Amino acid sequence: MGMTSKLLVFTDLHLVSDGVDIIGLDPEARFREGLGHALAQHPDAARLVMMGDLTHHGRTAQYERLRAIMADVAMPVTYMMGNHDNRAVFRKVFPEAATSAGGFVQEMVDLDDTCLIALDTSEVRPDPHHSGRLCQDRLDWLTQALTWANGRQVVVAMHHPPLMTGFAAMDGIALQDPEPFREILRSYPGHVHLLCGHVHRTISGRAHGLSFSLFKSPCHQQPMGFGVAGTEHSVDEPGAYGIVLCGPDGIIVHSEDFAIAAASTPSRDGYSA
Repeated sequence: MGMTSKLLVFTDLHLVSDGVDIIGLDPEARFREGLGHALAQHPDAARLVMMGDLTHHGRTAQYERLRAIMADVAMPVTYMMGNHDNRAVFRKVFPEAATSAGGFVQEMVDLDDTCLIALDTSEVRPDPHHSGRLCQDRLDWLTQALTWANGRQVVVAMHHPPLMTGFAAMDGIALQDPEPFREILRSYPGHVHLLCGHVHRTISGRAHGLSFSLFKSPCHQQPMGFGVAGTEHSVDEPGAYGIVLCGPDGIIVHSEDFAIAAASTPSRDGYSA
């Protein structure tokens, strides 16, 4: 494939406070392991995309832990918000992070023949609720971003999927009222591919006229069980990050289970595909 840009994608880090774990796992240790593998294997990547749920509770100390981890990362980073994040707290700890005029954590990135559009789907509510939303301000910003893209192929990154995945409980906290968003993308003359997080599974397909890829967390994963009620189920399955190749031939998406990859040594066994 002719490739001009490579993106590394991490989503759903869920960094917690010191001494806290998630189902017996240390999210910081898992993320450090995955990030180290990604940077070592793909130093030629154009950008690191962090697709939300950067922390588990949106607390200052948790974002400060993330800032310390990211201090030595040399490549450009796009930060995004998820349902576990706190936009105001994040912006205090990461004042240099790109934001739109409306104060949302989102940006447009020129990748030559491809445009990255990172959307903020986080919704602040007084009661605990984990679904996403794109208000009119953000929909208008998306329209402007697509005008800027000017027909080139577009990668739209967002935390909440604007589609159903088959996991009923997670689908109940997906992007709410997604049709205006989907209609804006369907009216765009160039190819659009969606990158999403939130579900903690590797999922891909095409829905509502849009192709999409979802990624696992570097830490804990959504168990396979379409009829299971509730959104609090997590399993210790291998963590992963995404590798997105963008070029004149299109957009190719890979998922790397980094702990498995690090433990394996490539070898030639005589088998030919």
